[in-house]
Amino acid sequence: MRSLGLIFFTLLASVAAADRPVTFERDVQPLLTRSGCNAGACHGKARGQNGFALSLLGFDPTFDHNAIAKEARGRRLFPADPANSLLLLKASGSVAHGGGNKLPVGSPQYELVKKWIASGTPRTPADAPKLAKITVSPTEIVGTFKQQVPLRVTAHYTDGTTEDVTKLAAYQSNDAGYAAVDTDGVIRVGTIAGEAAITARFVEQFAVANVLIPLPTKVDASYYAKLPRINFIDGHVWDKLQRLNLTASEPAGESTFHRRAYLSVIGRLPTPDETRAYLVDTDAKKRAKLIDALLARPEYADFWANKWADLLRPNPYHVGIKATFTFDQWIRDQFRKNTPYDQFVRKLITAQGSTWKNGAAVFYRNRREPDELAPMVSRLFLGVRLDCAKCHQHPSEKWGQTDFYSFAAFFSRIGRKGVGISAPISGGEEVMFVKDAGSVKHPLTGQELMPTPLLGSPLTIAGDKDPREMLAEWATTKDNPFFARVIVNRVWAELMGRGLVDPVDDLRDTNPPTNPALLDALAADFRTNGHDLKKLIRAIVTSHAFALSSQPSDTNAADTRNYSRHYRQRLRAEPLLDAVSDVTGVAEKFDAMPEGSRAVEAWTVRFDSKFLDSFGRPDPNQDPPCERTSDTTVVQALHLMNAPGLAAKITSDKGRTAKLADGKKTPTEIVEELYLLAYNRRPTAEESELCVSKFEKTGVTRRTATEDLMWALINTPEFVFID
Repeated sequence: MRSLGLIFFTLLASVAAADRPVTFERDVQPLLTRSGCNAGACHGKARGQNGFALSLLGFDPTFDHNAIAKEARGRRLFPADPANSLLLLKASGSVAHGGGNKLPVGSPQYELVKKWIASGTPRTPADAPKLAKITVSPTEIVGTFKQQVPLRVTAHYTDGTTEDVTKLAAYQSNDAGYAAVDTDGVIRVGTIAGEAAITARFVEQFAVANVLIPLPTKVDASYYAKLPRINFIDGHVWDKLQRLNLTASEPAGESTFHRRAYLSVIGRLPTPDETRAYLVDTDAKKRAKLIDALLARPEYADFWANKWADLLRPNPYHVGIKATFTFDQWIRDQFRKNTPYDQFVRKLITAQGSTWKNGAAVFYRNRREPDELAPMVSRLFLGVRLDCAKCHQHPSEKWGQTDFYSFAAFFSRIGRKGVGISAPISGGEEVMFVKDAGSVKHPLTGQELMPTPLLGSPLTIAGDKDPREMLAEWATTKDNPFFARVIVNRVWAELMGRGLVDPVDDLRDTNPPTNPALLDALAADFRTNGHDLKKLIRAIVTSHAFALSSQPSDTNAADTRNYSRHYRQRLRAEPLLDAVSDVTGVAEKFDAMPEGSRAVEAWTVRFDSKFLDSFGRPDPNQDPPCERTSDTTVVQALHLMNAPGLAAKITSDKGRTAKLADGKKTPTEIVEELYLLAYNRRPTAEESELCVSKFEKTGVTRRTATEDLMWALINTPEFVFID
């Protein structure tokens, strides 16, 4: 394999010796990027490194050329003897260099820069052929454990010429545990079945090679043919497992599915009576019936609106308490009405009117400038992270500053009347309207930019037309490559434990989905069903893939992204607190909320709750979008074991334990009731025997035994996690 690498070195050496002159943009700057010289941790950070600054990842060639050839009166270069140029002495490690030896003496890369210095450090002529694209070969690799595969990267120019730039490209793996890549573009496959995407970057162009690593032991095709296919989702999941030689886990038991469905669809535990009724139901279609019933319940709206409140809810001390409440109620009302998702987004993007009357208008009270609105809208509704492109070329995507500010131009004509922001009070009303004029300029060139969709052409906006209406129309059209895919991916992640694309709002070629066919099928089905979120959720939770057990099979223990088994998730903070309240029979009290309110109904996170803070509710001072993490922490474990508030619920004279202890149920029946409350299943014979024995100990009362058992059940993974 290494002999192929030597061939590539020879190819690069031939480039340096070719008749074509070595120029800055075409040859030297890509080499600086490949070597990490202009990375954020080195000379590409804001103030550079040791007095030498480059633009981050080479987004400003003029700045970089000046920094190398002209800054400090050109002392970094010595054209009379290029090898003694400080640029080469440092990069080759011949003199002390914090970045290490980036260009070994005599290497093709070293000789390339040396030739450029000797020729007078020329820029690439403006009329020179432009880089049109790069391609990588091979693009699809089915690897075997510990295999090495060299890549070849080819640059394609506008004049039809091509050039091997393998040794000038930079490489990155999206998961080195499956397949890593070195600086020479040689892929090293690991020893775990799965896949990885290897990105090659040259100048501002990207190409991706996908690596699939199946298990070495082949599984007979008949196994996959026999797996249940309840809807289109299952077929796509099984096809991917077959390519990887992974087997699926067994189906989850009825009680496990019942609990999973409740917590996934409406965010609350079933009652013991609901569990008993479901377990004795003999209807073959009872799972589908259950899902339909859950989607029709009022808890559905609050649970899913609570998820979107994380992404949209502003800080009430910034925009005002009344405005925050109005926005929250607007979001919840959209879910109660099951407003089609495309209409939901249109209403937000084009919102006008009073922040006290139209909750959607608060979206524009919180973020007030076009360059604040553009990255939020693109991330939430398109799955495109534009933030980096605000200042420089995106490090892992095609977007640059022109793309960013042309997209921001859609928000250039938002007008505001009334009381502005005066944090921390900001209590006044504000009215959003469309101004007659407004513009956004490129921060470097000063050029006024026309509103331009991503991957689109500039739009001419009529004088009386709201640019946001055209943005909403483009965003929600069926031909938009981003809109449906990002929302189905977000919902899939909520229900299945991990997005087909992870992170859920980072859809790009260099971060491909684990199952592209499934993502496309979900998006197509979502569009066909009129962007109905309930129908999307129903399709996912009625699939056989959703109903798999979390217990691994002989082959899928290491699988964390292909849905060969169910991936357990810790309950979100609000549903978990509500579950504790339901089990203990003692409701939580919230500031600025009616008595008996549930945590998922809270319209703000600006109230004290050590429980919710421990389990990861959003920081009220953090700007949305606020993605939560499902991490478990020592603080969470200690809170469940020691929190005075939890102890008060369990030992309350008005709570569940008091009623059970004072009632007529036998210890066996009390144990069963507690298991049905906390785990939504009956105890096994062994569990029942062990728990009942605690009631028979000397000095133990029915009350204390009941309290101890409830506390023990709450302090287990089976209670805290959705299995």
